[in-house]
Amino acid sequence: MRKQKHVEDSRTENTYLIMPKHINGYGRLFGGILLQWIDEVAGIVAHRHAGSIVTTACVDNLNFKAGAYLGDTVVLIGRMTYVGKTSMEVRVDTYAEDADGTRRMINRAYEVLVALDENDKKIEVPGLIVETEAQRAEWIGGEKRYELRKQRRKEGF
Repeated sequence: MRKQKHVEDSRTENTYLIMPKHINGYGRLFGGILLQWIDEVAGIVAHRHAGSIVTTACVDNLNFKAGAYLGDTVVLIGRMTYVGKTSMEVRVDTYAEDADGTRRMINRAYEVLVALDENDKKIEVPGLIVETEAQRAEWIGGEKRYELRKQRRKEGF
């Protein structure tokens, strides 16, 4: 029987302080830096879930909602949303955190990662136990995104 894991088993939260090296020419957090941080968090979530080497297969969705600035604390929260046989979809929400702890969302991203063995061959990942309504809604959304990705590949995108 296929092993199963809970969403919370792989949940990951990373925190960063925006420094001058992270700022673009317009005084905001450079999007490429944020994408790197998102990919790191997604990779940790997927590694925790799969218990193996993982690689990013697709950045499915990346929505910038607001800017972040020098001195802001940035918090990224990643969680597993959907799993296939060898692939996993991870949602990463990014917040800018004020000094009083108030968080405002600045980005939401979905990434697809694949589990690999030591020879870079795809391997099966554990199933995902969804327990809450929010987790069920994410699973349904993940199924839809999976089908859309399949359709886009068919169409050559």
